[in-house]
Amino acid sequence: MTRRFSTVFATAAALTLALAACGGSDETTDETSATDDGSAAAEPSDTGSADAGGGEGGTVGVILPDSASSARWETADRGFLEEAFSAAGVTADIQNAEGDATQFQTIADGMINAGVDALLIVNLDSETGSAVIADATAAGIPVIDYDRLTLGGGAQYYVSFDNVAVGTAIGEGLVKCLTDAGTTSGGVVYLNGSPTDNNATLFRDGYSAAVEAAGYTVAADQAVPDWDNTEAGTIFEQIFTDTGGQFVGVAAANDGLGGAAIGVLDRNGLAGSIPVTGQDATDEGLQRVLAGTQCMTVYKPIRQEAEAAAELAIALIAGDTAAADALATGTTEDSEAGTSVPSVLLEPASIFRDNVQDVIDDGFTTADKVCVGPAEAACTELGIS
Repeated sequence: MTRRFSTVFATAAALTLALAACGGSDETTDETSATDDGSAAAEPSDTGSADAGGGEGGTVGVILPDSASSARWETADRGFLEEAFSAAGVTADIQNAEGDATQFQTIADGMINAGVDALLIVNLDSETGSAVIADATAAGIPVIDYDRLTLGGGAQYYVSFDNVAVGTAIGEGLVKCLTDAGTTSGGVVYLNGSPTDNNATLFRDGYSAAVEAAGYTVAADQAVPDWDNTEAGTIFEQIFTDTGGQFVGVAAANDGLGGAAIGVLDRNGLAGSIPVTGQDATDEGLQRVLAGTQCMTVYKPIRQEAEAAAELAIALIAGDTAAADALATGTTEDSEAGTSVPSVLLEPASIFRDNVQDVIDDGFTTADKVCVGPAEAACTELGIS
């Protein structure tokens, strides 16, 4: 285990102790309103519903948003949530809405009618999420917003990463890559996430502040609907045409968007010469970081996020709101509702070429998955195993 992630693991340990002790905390985190893409060793379930433990400890419904725009939901979150609920003897019904708002509502209706004891959702947008939260609340079912805050929704708790800090890491990482290359001024392209995902707003808040504080200007600023990587390529191609390729860096909000931008740069003979960021430490993103076409990514230990959400849900299923309150050591501001949502917010880590090994050491992925193709030589050079 590396020192880099000791804060995250200390947080997880504190969560466990808090659940046992039912202690309290008055720490507050101001996240103005709270991707993204990831990879992990956990394997997705073959079915939409998983019997995680026989139901001795109650039932929880989990709605994931999609599997097309973000690999993490099926390759990481599903498996980690199943493990956590299974260990507690809780039956988990985990289903994926596949980006369809109608399907999201249908899944929620089924879970609410089945009488789940708690509901954990990753909203597609705040409107859809709010409708589901209202229905669950009317049925007496507590709701946890997982990874994305549902603005105006009224979920009892929120579990995510400090998403402004994620954006700041992206921005500071890009500035480091630019200054290391001797580029101290010029225009930067912002390739943002979906406008319906509040996290994307927070990411942009973080990286725009870091980039502009360092003296760089904005060459273009575009959101990508639904985090769609194919559309991101089209959008970035247009940006490249409109600017004549006259920009010095790309602040891409996740690895999928970063990969789309790098594809365009590659076709124009510029891959590796213009720094591009990412987020989620996907296998593909790490491969590009090692190969030198992506300057950095941001690693979010998703296992810790899933375990924190599971602990909250387990406390709510047991009717122990004191334990749940003790776990939520911070708050997040819901700008639409004008309220503070009790929250668990974990810290991200910046990953560059020289510390890719940290992600592997943390068990998030393996050298066999990362050290292939153009990354193989770099793995040998850096002793990655």
